[in-house]
Amino acid sequence: MPATPAWPPQSAPRLYVDTALGAGVAVALDGSPAHYLIAVMRVKAGDTVLLFDGKSGEWAATARDIRKRDLVLDCVAQTKPPEPVPDFWLCAAPIKKGRIDLIAEKACELGVARLQPVLTRRAVVDKLNLDRLHAHLVEAAEQCGRNMLPELCEMVKLDALLRDWPDGRHLFFADETGGTPIAEALTAHPGPAAFLVGPEGGFDPEERAAIRAHPAAVPVSLGPRILRAETAAIAATAAWMTLNGDWKGFDPQSD
Repeated sequence: MPATPAWPPQSAPRLYVDTALGAGVAVALDGSPAHYLIAVMRVKAGDTVLLFDGKSGEWAATARDIRKRDLVLDCVAQTKPPEPVPDFWLCAAPIKKGRIDLIAEKACELGVARLQPVLTRRAVVDKLNLDRLHAHLVEAAEQCGRNMLPELCEMVKLDALLRDWPDGRHLFFADETGGTPIAEALTAHPGPAAFLVGPEGGFDPEERAAIRAHPAAVPVSLGPRILRAETAAIAATAAWMTLNGDWKGFDPQSD
């Protein structure tokens, strides 16, 4: 008697699509996504492709009508529901191209709910290509199995971020002048949170004073060494996920 195929298919290509998914939905693809499936992954009619749209969970779809540059994918069954996302935001000052891309990629992999760029006085970059950052979020989600993309926000100035900060959300920030050790601070302040990381040159004295004066702010120390901005962002996010997020009590058998 033949063995029952594993479900969901673990070896199937996995792809983000900008189409609301559901039972019976047909997704027509062309351009780069179609090229990836047809020319790179060698998808044939009847093959399974895993799709996610950032809202509807993950769906298994069957390929059909495959031509040289386009194909159609028919949604058959939901393989994973929309994932629960920890209530954690990463607020990061823009830094050089490549490094901010790394922050976006790792924020997605680590489970961040929102990525909020924040313009500060010492930032050497004052504009961001959000389309490029979104592409990095998508690529990271496709690779790591995530089916809910982080919300990517328009860049705001630091004073606007502080002015409009929501009640009930802790604002941890890496303070080069010193603060509570991060593990101690995170343990003492559970609940909805965000981490604010400055640019390559750090916050200037007025910015630091304004952040410290905010009632939601919790200055923390990331240890004895000077960290790059992208390292601080990744390390702080991992620490929060370990102590307060979905790394705490994660069951590998639940995936």
